[in-house]
Amino acid sequence: MKNKLKRDLKARHLTMIAIGGSIGTGLFVASGATVAQAGPGGALLSYAIIGIMVYFLMTSLGELAAYLPVSGTFATYGARYVDEAFGFAIGWNYWYNWAITVAVDLVAAQLVISYWFDAGSYSWLWSLLFLTIIFGLNYISVKGFGEAEFWFSLIKVVTVVIFIAVGLLMIIGILRGGESAGWQNWQIGEAPFVGGFASMIGVAMVVGFSFQGTELIGIAAGESRDPEKNIPKAMRQVFWRILLFYIFAILVISLIIPYTDPNLLRNDESDISVSPFTLVFQHAGLLSAAAIMNAVILTSVLSAGNSGLYASTRMLYALAREGKAPKIFAQLSSSGVPRIALVATTFVAMLCFLTSMFKDQQVYLWLLNMSGMTGFIAWLGIAISHYRFRKGYIAQGNDVSKLPYRSSCFPFGPIFAFVLCLTITLGQNYEAFLQDTIDWNGVIATYIGLPLFFVIMFGYKIVKKTKWVKYRDMDFSRMK
Repeated sequence: MKNKLKRDLKARHLTMIAIGGSIGTGLFVASGATVAQAGPGGALLSYAIIGIMVYFLMTSLGELAAYLPVSGTFATYGARYVDEAFGFAIGWNYWYNWAITVAVDLVAAQLVISYWFDAGSYSWLWSLLFLTIIFGLNYISVKGFGEAEFWFSLIKVVTVVIFIAVGLLMIIGILRGGESAGWQNWQIGEAPFVGGFASMIGVAMVVGFSFQGTELIGIAAGESRDPEKNIPKAMRQVFWRILLFYIFAILVISLIIPYTDPNLLRNDESDISVSPFTLVFQHAGLLSAAAIMNAVILTSVLSAGNSGLYASTRMLYALAREGKAPKIFAQLSSSGVPRIALVATTFVAMLCFLTSMFKDQQVYLWLLNMSGMTGFIAWLGIAISHYRFRKGYIAQGNDVSKLPYRSSCFPFGPIFAFVLCLTITLGQNYEAFLQDTIDWNGVIATYIGLPLFFVIMFGYKIVKKTKWVKYRDMDFSRMK
């Protein structure tokens, strides 16, 4: 067995992993609901604000990952620059989050594939097939994962670019749809801002979830070629990707489809005809749009599953390397793949998937709810770790100009990202507390991830007697 991961991910892989992590069903399906709920202006503003937050988070992660390119990322940074218990809890929560996400994607794949095939009670066979595919891509080598993600992401990128181009042609009148397109959709009813601040908060949660996955580039840093050069290169493009793929897409949707269109409120993956992308293409007279978008969304689901299996496997490997998980998961194959960690993660994902098949899906729903918060916790961890990393780096007399990549707008960037991310995290179900009778089941289901995180963190802290890492005691040695 080799004792090191293979640095086989090229710059193009990293770029597409970052893009692919942010483009998925959140944009293709759920984006319409954000326009319907907050109005065109509210949705656009929410995407812009959350986009800025994600940009600051990714530049923070870029500074950390370029300096210390390891697969453990959030867990390693949290342990080094905050508290060992903090890193332990983030690592295990992140592993769990993506293992559950793979299970969710397997369920979603059944819904999407039913557009073409009705397998009845044997629909689980499709999920088994997809799981086998993504397991194989991850099992062979990291290059197999990287190539698959590159092509999955390229399909999504081309789709968004074509969508924006078609939309702009409709808006300027070259392509004529069934309805007129233009700023008049921003002036009907309560537009452009519908529902006030409450709607903005509600939409911000959906938008935040749709951006999750952009941090995957940090996990991939441990297996990237020339990380000091390639990670900053990929990070510098984050802002423009966010602007192009989200802001422009939402603007096109809002100018072509009025927020009062009832189809926008439906965001069920099993009915792809209500995707705002499909609706816009159909307005342009492209009647085969539903079938095309269904294929693209299936690609998105496979991409999410592929990335999820990779991220969770590498996190389990990193935890094992640092003594925070059984050592057996740190073993690597001759091709540099932690296959035992991969098999264990796949097994957990498969068990979670099986719970979705029971008539009583309570177990599956609770597993899903417990994972819902962990993506935001990882983001909070990035902001905290970067802030303390930079402070400690300077406190020990190091020159910031010598960092391989330096995040802009420090300390505003990580502080802004932390405050906004915390607001979204705590506000996910704040309306429940405004009702005459509080739905405690709903509240618990929404926030169960937070107490789970603190139980893991403080449990480890008590057992291991860890301490908050002081600036003067931080370890800035670099791993190669």
